[in-house]
Amino acid sequence: MSNQEKNQTFKPASEADVCDMVKWALTNKQRIDVFGTHTRRNVGKPMQTTCGLDLSDLSGVQLYEPEELVLGAGAGSTLAEIERLLADNNQQFEFEPPNFSHLLGNKTSGTLGGMVACGFAGPRRVKAGSVRDHVLGARAVSGRGEIFKSGGRVVKNVTGYDLPKVLTSSWGTLAAMTQLTFKVLPKPETESTLVLTGLDVATANRAMTKALGSVVDVSGAAHLPDERTVLRLEGVKPSVKSRVATLQKILSEYGEIDVLGKAKSAKLWADIRDVKALSSNAESPIWRISVPPASGAKALALIEQHLDVTALMDWGGGLIWLEIHGEKTACAAQVRSTIAKTGGHATLFRASKKSRAGSAVFQPQPDALARLSQRVKSVFDPQGVLNPARMYEENS
Repeated sequence: MSNQEKNQTFKPASEADVCDMVKWALTNKQRIDVFGTHTRRNVGKPMQTTCGLDLSDLSGVQLYEPEELVLGAGAGSTLAEIERLLADNNQQFEFEPPNFSHLLGNKTSGTLGGMVACGFAGPRRVKAGSVRDHVLGARAVSGRGEIFKSGGRVVKNVTGYDLPKVLTSSWGTLAAMTQLTFKVLPKPETESTLVLTGLDVATANRAMTKALGSVVDVSGAAHLPDERTVLRLEGVKPSVKSRVATLQKILSEYGEIDVLGKAKSAKLWADIRDVKALSSNAESPIWRISVPPASGAKALALIEQHLDVTALMDWGGGLIWLEIHGEKTACAAQVRSTIAKTGGHATLFRASKKSRAGSAVFQPQPDALARLSQRVKSVFDPQGVLNPARMYEENS
């Protein structure tokens, strides 16, 4: 590649092409915007890159053994395509990856690589765990222009890193992922959702905590802006029916309880997963706040003392999606000072370019963790070639 190719976007057809692109960038001191379909391009700090690396052609299923619950595919494969394949075999990603098209104004849910790089899990995280718990392996190209894979001798024996966990939620700042392997699981036979109405946030938080601490194996617990508190149960029909009756008794003190059947329940939780309760207005800042679940109501109440907000609580109170109204800035100081009182972290998920440039988009790290992150970055991308400063200021 020549200097005339600067400021262009390259679309490699193979892993070897990705290596060539990164080596060219190193030689010519270029900075690369690594992406698949760019569905989350406006999440994170604005980057000063000089060329693009479009990985969407690194697609296709290389391995799928439904009976072994394993799927491997190119990192550029679209999530929609893979989820259709899984659905045809009555299987799914257990962590319920969200589709943020509504919030971010996109027409696609993104790629497998983007799903892992961002690390967002949906409502079932309370039961199934996070994205990193389901990634079995990865192949990628580092910022050194070197191919590596999970479990390989060099990565494991020299660095000691559990590669899939390191790459998850790294936002493309460590490596360009080329292939990924996942654990997949069967879809539940049916589901039902218990709906409590009219509870204030504090009471809803207590109800969700009680339900999640019970024996009924709740797979979703959320409180919506319209004051509905919803709890999902999944599994085989006799089990779900029995557990619904048990949970109704456990929560009887909270008033009348409605029960949604499979179709209405599935639609409701898809909307919660994709945060449809908040607006699509790009001018309205949205925060994604993670706190101890029992502290969700307290954190939200403290924020509401200073700001006009609409909030969706998921994960039993552990995840708060917060939309701020009537402010010219993202109000990072107010949000983060509140989180300091309850514990947790806050990510500025949606905001104007000016707000993202002037705010710490991701939760500032304590000094010890920041030094560790910098050491990891120096191993994978010492020259800061890949998605520079998207998460944190360089050399900070």
